Amino acid sequence: MCMETPKDKEVAHSGRYDKRFILKIVQEVESGLSRKETIRLYNLSSSTLKEWMRDYGSAHYHNNLKRKSYSRAQKRSIVAAIEQGRMSIKQAQVAYQIKSERLIRNWVKQEKIDLYTVIDPAMAKKKNLPKSNNEVEELQKALQEAELRIKALNTLIDVAEEQLKIDIRKKPGAKQSKK
Repeated sequence: MCMETPKDKEVAHSGRYDKRFILKIVQEVESGLSRKETIRLYNLSSSTLKEWMRDYGSAHYHNNLKRKSYSRAQKRSIVAAIEQGRMSIKQAQVAYQIKSERLIRNWVKQEKIDLYTVIDPAMAKKKNLPKSNNEVEELQKALQEAELRIKALNTLIDVAEEQLKIDIRKKPGAKQSKK
């Protein structure tokens, strides 16, 4: 990273920017100088720097800026791998080139929310407690199987939506059709 010279200050403050000066600034940002620090060092506006980066930034720089999006099916398979213990959140982050662990944690959290919104609220109100350890184990096994079925069906729907390019799930608050 280059430091500012008096000549650079003169060019920057004059209102007329030399292309060599602009390219030097862009190179410094691409090399790791933060935008905030660049703006401070060279007394630039953020919009000017943004424009320069857009116009003069390298293809590699622009490719790294693009937000990567993940389909529901991809998210579910990543979450499933984590929940099944096949990989840690950190390993998933590296393997799938996801920018932050926080994003993955949000997917895991959302998957649990989606799973429990499917359960019938009327069933949650029932107070019939199991009578034996065997019964508890059977219920836990049945619950695990139901959760796996729900995940499998959700994944199937995600894949179908992606391949057929149609929305299969009913939107919340959507009006029911009259037959």
